[in-house]
Amino acid sequence: MGEEGTGGTVHLLCLAASSGVPLFCRSSRGGAPARQQLPFSVIGSLNGVHMFGQNLEVQLSSARTENTTVVWKSFHDSITLIVLSSEVGISELRLERLLQMVFGAMVLLVGLEELTNIRNVERLKKDLRASYCLIDSFLGDSELIGDLTQCVDCVIPPEGSLLQISSYLYLNTALVDLPGVAASQACDSQQEALSGFAEAAGTTFVSLVVSGRVVAATEGWWRLGTPEAVLLPWLVGSLPPQTARDYPVYLPHGSPTVPHRLLTLTLLPSLELCLLCGPSPPLSQLYPQLLERWWQPLLDPLRACLPLGPRALPSGFPLHTDILGLLLLHLELKRCLFTVEPLGDKEPSPEQRRRLLRNFYTLVTSTHFPPEPGPPEKTEDEVYQAQLPRACYLVLGTEEPGTGVRLVALQLGLRRLLLLLSPQSPTHGLRSLATHTLHALTPLL
Repeated sequence: MGEEGTGGTVHLLCLAASSGVPLFCRSSRGGAPARQQLPFSVIGSLNGVHMFGQNLEVQLSSARTENTTVVWKSFHDSITLIVLSSEVGISELRLERLLQMVFGAMVLLVGLEELTNIRNVERLKKDLRASYCLIDSFLGDSELIGDLTQCVDCVIPPEGSLLQISSYLYLNTALVDLPGVAASQACDSQQEALSGFAEAAGTTFVSLVVSGRVVAATEGWWRLGTPEAVLLPWLVGSLPPQTARDYPVYLPHGSPTVPHRLLTLTLLPSLELCLLCGPSPPLSQLYPQLLERWWQPLLDPLRACLPLGPRALPSGFPLHTDILGLLLLHLELKRCLFTVEPLGDKEPSPEQRRRLLRNFYTLVTSTHFPPEPGPPEKTEDEVYQAQLPRACYLVLGTEEPGTGVRLVALQLGLRRLLLLLSPQSPTHGLRSLATHTLHALTPLL
């Protein structure tokens, strides 16, 4: 039987498509890295059946046994990725997106040319070790969800901290005399303030990242394509803490063959300033001179961003007490808010809540709502459009009051909200609660 409620065991295989030579194998059990490796005979059989189908012009994409789900995917006729999961009920959609993110991580850190034109297998194996930390974070029990939603994980900082940051940065760039500007205008000008710092650093790509989630970013950073927009903050959150980094990266969508430099500067523990740039500026120009000039006076308001990592929302944001977790997606901007810690400790555990919301997301995405990210496709068939579902709910357990957690999904326009609710929440009030929550969250994302 498959493993239920633990995340199961996951094996990820990467092979050279032409030769079938294994490049790496990564595993996790119950969301934690595992040393358990598949026998070479099993790896050969899994790759062999996939190659046999290709020779017959049959595309083998997935298979299920009594206790395992297997998904295959080839990239550029050069790399074959195979994932096996023993988690009960895991969807093929989830595993397919996992493989897409894994290949994106490989391109991010090695470059597409090395993966599509393999000259030396042993050298490629060695180079791919740089991607293990990032890949392992996809296999583990991450607090992020961008790997599944293909949207950037974000947090919403307290309004007061944004005001102080915007005010200081504006004064530093002499763009406006803030004493004559209303507080609301200062908050609204946050993007321009970050752009001012980006200009001083000689780049258009700057972001503030806390625990792998984007707090604020320049317009240039937000325009990054998929998957790098998701991968870059995830990479920063997965690396061991360092005061400063100068990290070579490729952009899988924007620049898969020419490397860029990812510069990171730690402002506070788990809060990092990230810059994407070319050959200049040197890291020595940013640290410590430019860092101290721009950010040292802002450390106090920035501290308000530190607790946002797992919670995503400012402390005191009004949420119904029945809400155990939520996922809000903006399908056009490709950003999301994800938290399972909105109102303190309750059962089930945060790990179980994340798993429930992930599974519910794959269910509603694959069966009820239009594919995303991106707005629903337009069609001339107005009758069909009218029949697209706008809400659905699921009760795990019985529908009796006080038993079984509730899950509800609601889509209005370009936003989709998924809620995990306590057993005390009555089923007849789920849509109303979700609608009220979505309206409250709409100004934030």
